Amino acid sequence: MARVTINQTPTSQKSLDAEIVSLRDLSFKELKARWRTVFRREAPAHVPRHLLLRTLAYRLQVNAFGDLDEDAKKVLDRAASLNGDQSREADLNPMATNIQQGTILSREWNGRIHRVAVLAGGFAWNGKTYPSLSKVAFEITGTRWNGPRFFGLRDKTAAMSGASS
Repeated sequence: MARVTINQTPTSQKSLDAEIVSLRDLSFKELKARWRTVFRREAPAHVPRHLLLRTLAYRLQVNAFGDLDEDAKKVLDRAASLNGDQSREADLNPMATNIQQGTILSREWNGRIHRVAVLAGGFAWNGKTYPSLSKVAFEITGTRWNGPRFFGLRDKTAAMSGASS
């Protein structure tokens, strides 16, 4: 779908919220008319009311706050290209593609330093190989953790991307 901007950009979060809420009160016919105003073409015939509403709400938010960053768009494009192919699910995880084989991750937990080596087929810790960082984090803590978060990878990535913009 082509990127189109809405002429009337809300000036505040409250006005944006109010405009999105007002979309809910529109009839199907009125939503189609709003679609014509926003996208300067007819709404697709097969799109149900709830998707018209959500697409319009998304476009209002994009105009107010900006669109997804390029990395997020790439992940979504890859997800769309999978067509249900679960074997390529790892391609969607930006963490998995950014950690290079041979990297050593470390984390202090309960006064002890834990080091994990990134391998081609998983992660090595304490003489065993694990398929995910989450499994390693579970072994270390005894509780469920998001592995990249436990090892500080999510925080570092967010900080790096925020610093570069």
